[in-house]
Amino acid sequence: MPNKTLIKQLLRVKNIVIDSYKYCAEDDRFTISVHPTKGQQCLCPVCQKKCSYYDSLETRKWRSLDMGYTKVFLEAPVHRIECPVHGVLTEYVPWARHHSSFTRDFENTAAWMALYLPKTAVSSYMRIAWNTIGPIISRYRKNADPCPEHRFNGLKHIGIDETSYKKGHKYITVIVDHDTSSVIWVHERHGKEVLRGFSEQLSEEQRASIECVTADHARWISETMEEYIPSAHRCLDSYHMVEWSQAAIDEVRTEAWQRARANNHEPKKGRGRPKKGEEKDRTADQIKNTKFTLGKAPENLMARQKAQLEFIAKTDKKLYKAYQLKEYLRTLIHLPLEELEGSLKDWLWKASHSQIKPIYELQKKIRRHYEAIINTTRYHLSNARIEATNNKIKLTVRLAYGFRNIDNLLDMVMLRCSDISVLLPYQRLIPAHTS
Repeated sequence: MPNKTLIKQLLRVKNIVIDSYKYCAEDDRFTISVHPTKGQQCLCPVCQKKCSYYDSLETRKWRSLDMGYTKVFLEAPVHRIECPVHGVLTEYVPWARHHSSFTRDFENTAAWMALYLPKTAVSSYMRIAWNTIGPIISRYRKNADPCPEHRFNGLKHIGIDETSYKKGHKYITVIVDHDTSSVIWVHERHGKEVLRGFSEQLSEEQRASIECVTADHARWISETMEEYIPSAHRCLDSYHMVEWSQAAIDEVRTEAWQRARANNHEPKKGRGRPKKGEEKDRTADQIKNTKFTLGKAPENLMARQKAQLEFIAKTDKKLYKAYQLKEYLRTLIHLPLEELEGSLKDWLWKASHSQIKPIYELQKKIRRHYEAIINTTRYHLSNARIEATNNKIKLTVRLAYGFRNIDNLLDMVMLRCSDISVLLPYQRLIPAHTS
């Protein structure tokens, strides 16, 4: 087999002609001179339509996958073309993407590795700069996902949430399709204006097809739903009710601890250790250390924690009553729909007459979201999928040790969490299995 034919087989690129090749031993570099076939010349890199010649540029180089320890480069003379739609651009080449100095196979490999490895590891293995990986990811996503709007077709059940990055100082909004368990839209920032941007991308038919939306209790989500998809049912995950109840009982515990401190406060009596029989009352300290006991389910309590709960039942009836109401709320969210409505109304009545301010405020919040809570059980939907997606997003940020370009971060989220397939070069050559 002639050498040029062998090199072309190794490159696995169609529609190119090998002109020459040379090896430089000084910097261990193998350079291959190529040019596109006649039918692939003077094409627009955006629409790939034949265009008129504009002028010539100097010879350009593209980094290809290494051969062992040796770096491989493709070089070719490139022209500029004038597209009637997109203007004057550098012509399309079959071995690389537009605005890239790397071959497609090189970028595909780097993008695949970026899904599983930190950026520093990818840059070391591929022998490229750390900040080069972000643009590679964006180019890959743009090429692999040319029409992202197709994910808006046939939506029925979606989840909306925001997640933080940059140490919690910045946020992104994420929307998940519950039926496919994949991200369909992600955007910088959060709030009503951001969600409006998503809603306005949907057609009237697409909005009408949405039946249920799972989200937290954020008001900007409710207001946007009422404006764009009023027929959709709002579902509030039971996780948020448990979270609210934990915050309420912790507030009651803090008040109980402060009362115990005030009741046991005594003026200081000189120096030295207290005499026998004058030991300090430890009630306040014992109540203070019950945070985790009050947060756990009774069946999961250890012997020491059960003793703490018995101590609270004897010393602070108000705190123990709040704990009982918290447990009642936790157990009723697992009831079937026909039992949930009656039990939840019973809990609301008891909480509103408990004379415990944090519990009273909690029942007011639950009343505001009563229908959303019932819908969660009626339609068997939860925010579990979108919370899991948020964890994957945070893992993505940690792997990259932070993204300096928000667009690169959003593209990386779509590659990891949507239906986009990221394949290695050899995987693209494997034919699909047919039964």
